[in-house]
Amino acid sequence: VLDQLSFPNNLNCGLALAPQRRKVKVCRLRTSFWESIRSGFQKNNTTQVIETASSSPEEEELLPDEFVLVEKTEPDGAIVQIIFSFGGEVDVYDLQALCDKVGWPRRPLSKLAAALKNSYMVAALHLVRKPTKTEGSEEKRLIGMARATSDHAFNATIWDVLVDPAYQGQGLGKALIEKLIRALLQRDIGNITLFADSQVVEFYRNLGFEPDPEGIKGMFWYPKY
Repeated sequence: VLDQLSFPNNLNCGLALAPQRRKVKVCRLRTSFWESIRSGFQKNNTTQVIETASSSPEEEELLPDEFVLVEKTEPDGAIVQIIFSFGGEVDVYDLQALCDKVGWPRRPLSKLAAALKNSYMVAALHLVRKPTKTEGSEEKRLIGMARATSDHAFNATIWDVLVDPAYQGQGLGKALIEKLIRALLQRDIGNITLFADSQVVEFYRNLGFEPDPEGIKGMFWYPKY
């Protein structure tokens, strides 16, 4: 059973979107925004969570469309990064593999590709392992994704929020949702909704969503065959 959740349209957000950039760079972020991610990854002194050096608590720095969210050096010297990308392409085969990991029913690849193409926004998390010079080539795999559809004016709905089970509980799902919300609000889209399974309603409630705030409004129609 799905519960319809909506996001209040009065969130105060000062994040502006940067122009399209394909070059990956390390971005200095506000500590308050990424605080939930720190506890999941900063388990030893080789992990680096990028923080802000802002002197004003009201100051928000512009975020590039692709940046290193977390970086860690492994004992063998290899560098492991989690890269957040916004608006880039997501490989449909990688997405299907990620859906398999979280136990979602398989959907036709052609429909997955169409859903990605017709989405208003797509946010993705990739795990990148850069080996030492004596090892093999760089490895990259999709570990998280969320997308939003919209009428480009008033309304948007968030869909397909998923994180690799091996990386759940570390704040990455929250990062995906918060980035999408800020980007939508920056485009003056204030009516944001999503559909959540009953077991994750509390997760979205902690991010500011409310189940049917003015009574039941969500209705569903399903084929009878």
